[in-house]
This record gives sequence, C-alpha cells and structure tokens, in this order.
Amino acid sequence: MDIRKLEVFCKVVEYKSFTKAAQWAMISQPTVSEHIRSLEQQVDQRLIDRLGRKVEATPVGQLLYNYALKIIRLQEESMQAIEVFSGNLIGRILIGSSTIPGTYILPHLLGRFIESHPEIKANINIDNSRTIAQKVIAGEYDLGIIGATWNERSLAWTEVFADELTVVMRPDHPLAKKEELTIDDLLQEPFIFREHGSGTRKVIAGILEQQGYRENSLQEVAVIGTTAAVKQAIKAGIGISILSLRAILEDIRHNSLVGRPLKGMQMQRPFYLIQRRNRELSPVAAVFVEYILQQADDRTDFHRE
Repeated sequence: MDIRKLEVFCKVVEYKSFTKAAQWAMISQPTVSEHIRSLEQQVDQRLIDRLGRKVEATPVGQLLYNYALKIIRLQEESMQAIEVFSGNLIGRILIGSSTIPGTYILPHLLGRFIESHPEIKANINIDNSRTIAQKVIAGEYDLGIIGATWNERSLAWTEVFADELTVVMRPDHPLAKKEELTIDDLLQEPFIFREHGSGTRKVIAGILEQQGYRENSLQEVAVIGTTAAVKQAIKAGIGISILSLRAILEDIRHNSLVGRPLKGMQMQRPFYLIQRRNRELSPVAAVFVEYILQQADDRTDFHRE
C-alpha cells in the first residue's frame, strides 16, 4: 500500500472530515476521495462511511487505521535509523502528556532539547492519564508523561518530576482567610472535580481515602475536563477545587486566585515517564528519554516566586 495514501486515510479518520484531511495534506478534496477509493479497491472493503457531512471509519476502516499507524511509524523509524547510521539525528517525537507536565514542564524542556537538536521535531498531545497510557500501549505515542500510576504490565513507569497540589479558591472566599485548611473545610464547600481518568482526581481520591472519606463525601458541583476551565469556574464563584500549584502561580501573582494547604498533609505527587515494555524506541525518542532522565535529578523542578 502507498504510505502517502495511508497517511491521508488516517487523517480522514482522525479529523472525521475529508476537507480537514485535504488541508492537512495540502491537496484537493477530490484527491483525498480518490486516495480513499484506491485503498477501498485494494482491500475490496468500504473503509469510510459518508453520512452527509459526518465521516466515520467502518469496522474494517478502523482495523486498517490501527495497522496504518504502525506502518507509518515503522517507516518513520526506519528513516530515522538510516539518518542515525549516517551520523545525523533527525525525526519527530510523539509525546502524550497530562495537563500539568504538558503545559508547564515539557515546553520548557523541549525548548532546551531542540536547541541542541534542531533537526528534531515534537508533537505534544494533552489528554487524561488513562487515554495517554492506552495510546502509548497502542504505539500511537512514543512515550507519555502523566501524573498517576496503576497496575499496567504493558508499561514501564519511571518517576521523573514532582508536583504540589493546593486547595484553590477566590481571594474573597471565606476559606481564603485561613492559613491552612482541614478536610472538614472541604466537605462544607461546593467542589469542582476534574474528569475521571485525570491524575489530579486520582490524587484527590487518595487524599480523601487516607482520612477515611470517599469522593462522594465532597459536595460535587461540577466535573470539568481541563485545569484552565476549572480555574475559570472557581473565578466565577462556582466552587473550590484542588489543583497543581504550578497552574495557579500567575493567578496568585495577580491576586485572582489563592491556594491553601491542607493541615498536616503533604499534597505532593510525582509525574511518571511511561513507555511500552519490550518496544524499542525510535532513535530520536531514545535520545529525548535520556535527556528527560538527566533532567529528572531535580525532582522538585518547581518554584513559588
């Protein structure tokens, strides 16, 4: 099968749109349609269902999509290996990251890394920890940086950075007058959760369990899928939450949010580098992992000023 046609097919599946796939590939929409027809003729199966403006992969299309991703990645890795053999380090790293490392840690690290390796490019895809882990296992990402761990034998986990959590509220909230809070303080207030699968939510559940409580002991007022949106909800007076201190440093400086610790509790969590076991990394991904592990000596990597 033609690699270029497979690339275009994958973009049709991912974007659920012929138009967006054409824009990505910088070709005409009729050419995209012709690529899909050509693949369908090769496998003698319909790969894409076109229902008006809605585009969905058929079951066979989804099967081909999963294999096409592997074929494309294998081609990229083979070209990288040839470049490395020739003395060059060139290619692209696909990284999955949960919100905090993807927003506040990786961009800085990547900036310094790419200064030393200008021929390397990187994609950072931000999602919840569970989704990232699934995509690392599937080979869609080279590696992941996430804020939660669980029993998953297909993955290797390495602690690399640290994070501190804090109870977050508006400056005019009654709890903001206290220097530190208790679990009982939390139980009395409307609480904004991150979505299921979020590393932050998993840590909150662990904190509650240590004190003999469950998630449903909190007065849930909303479940919101991003840290940025949770911050806006807090500013709007919807409730309080527990977030990474990294995420609210600018808000603290501008006096739009405040953070308070929980009395007698260390609300810290590690971030983990995850890789699929028994899978050799591409040359550029291997170099980047080595770089991350070198930077991980300072696990706190974190400043309040």
